[in-house]
Amino acid sequence: MNGIEHLPGWAAIPVALLLVLGASIVLTGALGLLRLPTFYQRVHGPAIIVTLGAGCLLLASMVYFTVVQSRLVIHEIIIGVFLLLTAPVVVMTLTRAAVYRDLRARRQDTGVIGEVYQLADDSSAKVPNEQQQ
Repeated sequence: MNGIEHLPGWAAIPVALLLVLGASIVLTGALGLLRLPTFYQRVHGPAIIVTLGAGCLLLASMVYFTVVQSRLVIHEIIIGVFLLLTAPVVVMTLTRAAVYRDLRARRQDTGVIGEVYQLADDSSAKVPNEQQQ
């Protein structure tokens, strides 16, 4: 099923450009995942950038197989919709879990009892009597 030799030039150029663009975007996201220091910074690389790179790769696949098979190939649209629907939900869930974990760890360290999202620092909670009047 290798039809690369039958691919016309007018289709080969957009396919090649989309593949190079998609691969470079995915590489940028992977480097961001490796280089950024904290979890909250690392979560942006795969979430936003890699989704765009995958979209370019899927579009290149659609163009290639549409031209080679001489019929409209749209299977990649289902994959793209799946990526666009699941990637933000996964990132939001992971980020919320990390925030919850960090707040819970901080609450246990400070000994504050109460709401999980309500943190009170001892320095900001205590107001001297001179400043109250």
